[in-house]
Amino acid sequence: MKRAVASILMLAAASAAEANDSTAELGAGGLVLSRSDVIEMAREDLFLSREAVRVDYVFRNRSDADVSSIVAFPMPEIEASPYQNVSIPFDADDDFLGFEVSVDGDAVEPALEQRAFAVGIDVTQDLESRGIPLFPYGGAAEAALAGLPEDIVDDWLDRGIVIIDEYDDGSGMKRVVTPFWRLSSTYWWRMTFPAGRDVAVSHRYTPSIGSSAGISFFSDGNIQGGNHADYKARYCMDEGFEKAVLKAAKASPDGYPRLFETRLSYILKTGGNWASGTIGDFRLTVDKGDPKNLVSFCGDGVKKTGPTTFEMRAKDHFPEKDVEILILEPFTAEPSSGG
Repeated sequence: MKRAVASILMLAAASAAEANDSTAELGAGGLVLSRSDVIEMAREDLFLSREAVRVDYVFRNRSDADVSSIVAFPMPEIEASPYQNVSIPFDADDDFLGFEVSVDGDAVEPALEQRAFAVGIDVTQDLESRGIPLFPYGGAAEAALAGLPEDIVDDWLDRGIVIIDEYDDGSGMKRVVTPFWRLSSTYWWRMTFPAGRDVAVSHRYTPSIGSSAGISFFSDGNIQGGNHADYKARYCMDEGFEKAVLKAAKASPDGYPRLFETRLSYILKTGGNWASGTIGDFRLTVDKGDPKNLVSFCGDGVKKTGPTTFEMRAKDHFPEKDVEILILEPFTAEPSSGG
């Protein structure tokens, strides 16, 4: 069974002093076409929660001839480093988001293209020639690096492909050759868009969720701090949202809100890379997972549609910004089921 790397570890109660204990999210998004001058996105129905991203498209070929195209889903790039704590849903698999796609209801088996880079230079061949997995997490790459000859390790250290991670695990100091490359992954497949007919394409994956044990924009009994201005701009935190945080602080024995952050990013700007430059009929649904959770994100005309769901709809939508979602969850809450 695939093992989820988790921000759920943050569910344990934490104090304000622990608020910088965090995992970073990886932003993923939608589909891109090799040819989009005559293909328009007639509809996009986007569902976002901390458990699932579901996207249903309707594409329309505006020309009078069938159009063949490569369709691609760029995965978020991974910067391998022992100094960063990144949320990866499936950390022992090249398919680290669990990507699935269907066309007109039929499952498609996409190809996976992966390249590794160090200081901007493609080092894919170097890694593959030595039997090193390109995916840097899950232990397989590190285990393979342990068997490299010393002269290769020295060369790769000089080139920024690997670094040495030194630490004491309780049994003495360890010196481990560790991945330090950047992995670029893209799923792709070929498909035909028939003239005069709509084509439905759906894809699903598990998002990378960032977490912080505590709130990074609260200090000294008030909403403030280094991240406050950034969060206001990124998540459009309004007065009602901030008042709810202050209310949670007042209800806490130590005056600190017993809430922790989860963050989700979705790259929407690629939705403008079509013949019309807009998404004809756009619907965004955000599920915060539990009625007790607080949620904030940017959007025009957002309406609450259920105990945990919020919806935004727009015609001829031009995606100027990506979607950034902030969810605050009580420490006492169980992991939410936003599907």
